[in-house]
Amino acid sequence: MEKTLASRLGGAARLARTRLNLTQADVAERIGIASEVYGRLERGHMLPSIQTFRRLCTVLSISADEALGLKPVQEVKWAAEPPSDYGESAELRRLMRRAKQLDRTSIRILSVLAAQFKPRG
Repeated sequence: MEKTLASRLGGAARLARTRLNLTQADVAERIGIASEVYGRLERGHMLPSIQTFRRLCTVLSISADEALGLKPVQEVKWAAEPPSDYGESAELRRLMRRAKQLDRTSIRILSVLAAQFKPRG
């Protein structure tokens, strides 16, 4: 593994992820790898497979050239406003990830509990 390439890719991924206001866990879930693995990738300790690299570029809305440092990362006008499916807060995304791991009974209990809270307004 070429350390410089891994570091370049990790830095580009971190920059794109923060620009989209995503957590490492958000990106890891969307590309289908463990959060710990994504963290190592972002720190430049590993290179992804080709399939994972492609999903990473898609999720982070960057070109392969940008991710590999072959082309400077360009500021795009939508970068300040993430796509609508990224609009949830990090806390809500974290809660949704945890809820997906619950069994049916626990989901019912969580639903009853959530119904007791009044929406802010």
